[in-house]
Amino acid sequence: MWQGPETVDQLRREAAKLRKINAALMSRVERSMDQQLNAFSLFETAIALDHKVRDRTHQLREALHSVELANEGLYRAKQQAEAASSLKSSVLISVTHDLLQPLNAARLTLSALTELMESQEAGVLIDQASRSLVMLEDLLRSLLEIAKLDAGALKPDVRAIALAPLFEQLRNEFEPVAARQGLSLRIRTSQLAVRSDAMMLRRILQNLLANAIRYTRSGGVVMGCRPRGDRICVQVSDTGPGIAQAQQEAIFREFQRGEAIATDQAGFGLGLSIVRRFATVLGHEVRLSSQLGRGSTFTLELQRADLAEVDDEVQEVNLAERPYDYSGLEGAKILLIENDPNGSEAMAALLEGWGCDVATTRSAADALVRLSELGAPDVVIADLHLDHGESGLSAIADVREHLKLDTPAMIITADYSEQAAKQASLQGLEVLKKPIKPAEMRALLSFLLS
Repeated sequence: MWQGPETVDQLRREAAKLRKINAALMSRVERSMDQQLNAFSLFETAIALDHKVRDRTHQLREALHSVELANEGLYRAKQQAEAASSLKSSVLISVTHDLLQPLNAARLTLSALTELMESQEAGVLIDQASRSLVMLEDLLRSLLEIAKLDAGALKPDVRAIALAPLFEQLRNEFEPVAARQGLSLRIRTSQLAVRSDAMMLRRILQNLLANAIRYTRSGGVVMGCRPRGDRICVQVSDTGPGIAQAQQEAIFREFQRGEAIATDQAGFGLGLSIVRRFATVLGHEVRLSSQLGRGSTFTLELQRADLAEVDDEVQEVNLAERPYDYSGLEGAKILLIENDPNGSEAMAALLEGWGCDVATTRSAADALVRLSELGAPDVVIADLHLDHGESGLSAIADVREHLKLDTPAMIITADYSEQAAKQASLQGLEVLKKPIKPAEMRALLSFLLS
């Protein structure tokens, strides 16, 4: 059938319109497919990342588990090291305590022997033996101080301390030592005060002075102090041989020592170790300046304190020595409660040499039996630690209760712990530490009898 031109144009327009619609539909389908492909790609990427996260999480868990195991091992090792250190310190404290017992007996026996011997030759031998015992005592005290520091049993009592009385005590103590070696000793007094522990500070300065005198062959030793802002620097200088730079840190370690002069022993190499340890506990700084052939200077830097803060009574107790009085012992009746046979025998010999009448016992029960024979004693002397866990404190209390008298008494002990001193002080008892110094014992007895 023949179509007219108008019909042909209309068909063409419709065909063109259909092509546009088809192109639009095809474009929409293509875009939809692209979006589906992108979503699928993202889905695959997410799955891959999830696998990676799982792998990394597993690796992290394994690493954390390894760290936990390592920490447990380190903690166990730390516990074992602390236990070993504590055991070492406790054993050292116990052994030192036990060693002080025979040392005390030897010192007392030697003192009794001194009063019996009159020849010059015997005096020389006794003096040599006495010096050896003093060295042994110094070693044991030093070991005990180190052990107590390591065990944490030595706690500082930091307070304001005036330097003048401390310096005076040190001058009286070391002037005879320096004179015997032909050295000059100058201790420049000061009206300053510092914050420290009285016992530890005195021990530090004692060790510095003893060390300086020990290694100085000629010249002398000077100790003084100077302020530096809110700090005080105490310096001990000597004209000794000096210390090489490479050795200046090593001398602060245990059992490191130099070459002493011919008339002295070289010591045990513990003095400067105790200086460093005490200074560290107290927060003080210790410095050394030295040149070979020109001497050495040790500087102790402390916190400055106001002199008005000083408690004179406390400082006097900590620093002052008891004045010795040797009278009034003849005929004094002494009840001795001591479980160590050697120590008891030596103590009795010493007391009897002073004219005392001594009754030796080993326990409170033994002492009460002897009281029925002897009557009331003038003074009771008891060891702090008796057999079977018995305390000398309770033994003294039993004696006083039995007599119904507040009999004068003192405690003797090789226990250097703070607790032991506190227990005795709570009962108002005087304490003498072993090895006992006979002059101190005699002075305390005279004081109690008076």
